Amino acid sequence: MNYPAPPPPKKSGFPIWLLVILITIPAIIAIIGVLAVMGIYGTRKYIANAKTAEARNTLGQLAKDAVAAYESDGKLCPSASSPIPAVVPHAAKYQSSPGEWEADKPANAGFACLKFSMDYPQYYQYDYKSTPTGFTVTAHGDLNGDGVVSTFEIDGQVIGGVVSIAPTIKETSPEE
Repeated sequence: MNYPAPPPPKKSGFPIWLLVILITIPAIIAIIGVLAVMGIYGTRKYIANAKTAEARNTLGQLAKDAVAAYESDGKLCPSASSPIPAVVPHAAKYQSSPGEWEADKPANAGFACLKFSMDYPQYYQYDYKSTPTGFTVTAHGDLNGDGVVSTFEIDGQVIGGVVSIAPTIKETSPEE
């Protein structure tokens, strides 16, 4: 009598393909997480640098305008009566009006004397102060809204009848 062959013995143990999946998936997730963190850090740094470029460029333009005003009149423009805007913007842009930049026009002082205005939204508060022998242009901002204000400042001095602008902008907490 022929008896049927016994079934093959069942393999015991963990399937290798499942082990590969359980190791590979967490490794891929970890790599994606590291790349995401690096991307977020790089993007934040890039955005902060782009926002601080507004202050640097505007201060440079204001200093050039002060030199041009001195060269045409032989004297520095008087100080602005108030900064624009009156309060430092906190983590938001401020849209100034043309009238704010011309507030000192009757006295031919400040930004009106410099013939400067901004018609696009700004992250910073700008101020212009002068003495008979020099001027200081300042930008204050709070990019991340934490209450810590960043300050950018450039100075100019009249030396021998010529206005000399400082070669660098003084920066205090620039990415705040």
